[in-house]
Amino acid sequence: MDHVGSMEERVVTERIRRKLEEVNAAAQKHLAGVQDHVNFTMQARASLNLFTSFLSPSRSQEGINNCVENCSVPVLSANNVVETEMAKFQERLNRSLMVCQDKFEAAKLQKMKTHATEELESCVNRSIDDSIRVLPHLVDQIKFSLSIN
Repeated sequence: MDHVGSMEERVVTERIRRKLEEVNAAAQKHLAGVQDHVNFTMQARASLNLFTSFLSPSRSQEGINNCVENCSVPVLSANNVVETEMAKFQERLNRSLMVCQDKFEAAKLQKMKTHATEELESCVNRSIDDSIRVLPHLVDQIKFSLSIN
């Protein structure tokens, strides 16, 4: 491989890495409200239920044990919804990026190296931009599933 081509690939690789960081930052930004709701609101509600069961004059060991087991169920379920939806999002993004990689490899085989890195970067940018545009809708779907206003 020539020196200029190698340098160009490193530059493109760095720009792609920054673009991937962009989608991660966007996902964190869009999910922040959902995560706060799950980690604080739902967790606080579960803790309050547990605390009240301890203070109840009619408390029993069995009642407290049931509350300990059941109070965390909504939080665990909510976390599961978020994780499942984000795993699907990540899988779609990965498949899209694999298509970009396949196109890049095909262009290299056809000795179209000069345009291959430009096409790779362009393909990756489109995939990531499309994914970022989907995030608000994905978060709305998660909020609906969790009954978050």
